[in-house]
Amino acid sequence: QSIHKDLEEKIARFHQREDAILYASCFDANAGIFEALLTPEDAVLSDELNHASIIDGIRLCKANKYRYKHMDMKDLEAKLQDAQKHRLRLVATDGAFSMDGDIAPLREICQLAEKYNALVFIDECHATGFLGPNGRGTDELLGVMDKVTIINSTLGKALGGAAGGYTTGPKPLIDLLRQRSRPYLFSNSLPPAVVGSASKALDLLMESNAIAQSMAAKTQRFRSKMTAAGFTISGKDHPICPVMLGDARLAAVMAEDMLNRGIYVIGFSYPVVPKGKARIRVQISAVHSDEDIDRCVEAFTEVGRKHGALP
Repeated sequence: QSIHKDLEEKIARFHQREDAILYASCFDANAGIFEALLTPEDAVLSDELNHASIIDGIRLCKANKYRYKHMDMKDLEAKLQDAQKHRLRLVATDGAFSMDGDIAPLREICQLAEKYNALVFIDECHATGFLGPNGRGTDELLGVMDKVTIINSTLGKALGGAAGGYTTGPKPLIDLLRQRSRPYLFSNSLPPAVVGSASKALDLLMESNAIAQSMAAKTQRFRSKMTAAGFTISGKDHPICPVMLGDARLAAVMAEDMLNRGIYVIGFSYPVVPKGKARIRVQISAVHSDEDIDRCVEAFTEVGRKHGALP
């Protein structure tokens, strides 16, 4: 419908790209891009901690597959050197990694891509709408919007929170996806209500950078207060704030105690994260007040002392 076309145009404008294509989810966008774009003559270089949907999408394509160590630029360079024998090289990475809240070194990735004549693809599901001065994501945050070729992201998190995903990038690529991307061709389009809510979310972001700026301030408040209380918070300056605890049972009982205090946080342990890396993942939202954040830190401190996570 026309509202879908309008939203695609708005997404491209928001990301300052030529065109965009909508999917039912970003999982579908990731499932649809690699197979349509890459042939057996090409190579894809993927960060080892990329999201499951990127991994599944890469599995579907016939390109030569390289996996580089997490955010390790020396390893990526070695793999790019090895991949020079292939027709086309695509570096694929999450912009922000959802389990650790760390941010890909996009400046260095783009420099290497330029040096070795590769394209850069980023998944921005955990960045779109709140990272960067205007909430455009990690490429805006790190000043490489003109160097990243393809962005996949979601409408199901910061931009409405219901469903939907998209690919944005060069118009010839989007034209190709409309003809060749199976999750787009052989699935339903987004429900109009979801299109409407996502469109409004983009309007709010493009009218003012107040929401993106408030997210940065609230994230900093939570991270600094939790660190001062004695907790270890993984990642850097990201609203996903993993409180690292190590022990799976400790993460589970603390999360349950937090819920009893009216604070909804999730404990993660093996096999979702590696053994010994159990954590409680906290996500800061634009609707949280400073009082909400302070109350959360106080509750964490009480629960942490009760269960021996703090002295």
